Amino acid sequence: MPSIQDSTILIIGGSSGIGYGVAEKCLTEGARVHIASSNKSRVHSSVKSLKEKISNAPISGHVCDLSSRDVEKNLEQLLSTVAPIDHIVFTAGDSLAIMPLDSIDLDMIQRAGHIRWLPEAIPNWSLVAGYLTGLHGLTRNLALDLKPLRVNLVSPGVVVTPLWGQDGVPDEMKNHTTLGKVGTPDEVAEAYVYLMKDTNATGSCISTNAGSLLL
Repeated sequence: MPSIQDSTILIIGGSSGIGYGVAEKCLTEGARVHIASSNKSRVHSSVKSLKEKISNAPISGHVCDLSSRDVEKNLEQLLSTVAPIDHIVFTAGDSLAIMPLDSIDLDMIQRAGHIRWLPEAIPNWSLVAGYLTGLHGLTRNLALDLKPLRVNLVSPGVVVTPLWGQDGVPDEMKNHTTLGKVGTPDEVAEAYVYLMKDTNATGSCISTNAGSLLL
C-alpha cells in the first residue's frame, strides 16, 4: 500500500479529539501536517504537544473559523496558505445541536450545518442527523464531480473527545456497543490514514463504531 511519507496533509479540526489523533498518526508515518481550528490557544497548545511527542515533527497550526458567515473566505485563505495539499481531513465539530423538533427554527438549522460530524441515531438528534446522514450521499457525488480526486468518508460511533464535556462519555454509551466500549481517537485515526493510503478507494465509507450499528 502506498506510503503517506512526505505527503502534505491538512486536518481541519486537528487541534483535539479525532483530528489530533489523525495528526499524530500521520506524523509518525512521516507526513507533513497542518492542523486548523478556530481556537488559537488550542492550536498553539496542540502543535506544541505534538512537537514534544514527535521529535522534529513537521507540524504547523492555523486558525480558521468555520462557524462564521465568512466561512468560504476563511477556507479559501487557509487552503491557499497550505497549498499544495495531498490530503484534506475534516474532523471539525462543535457543540451538539440536540433539541426537540418543536424548538428548531431556521437560524438553528443554518448554524447546525456549518460544522458537523457523525453520531449514531439518538432521540432529539433529528436536526444533527439530517446533515450527517446527508454526508454519505454527498461523499459519493463529490467523488464523481471531483474525479480523479478521491473523496471518502469515515463514520465514527461514539468516540472519547472533548466534545462530550468535562464529564466525558457517559458510561451507559458502552451498553450500546457490542464491544462494551467506545472508540478512542487513536483507534479511529487508523481509518483516516487507511483511506489516504488506499489509492483505489473513492466514494467509500468506513464505519468505526464498536459494533453500535449492530444493536
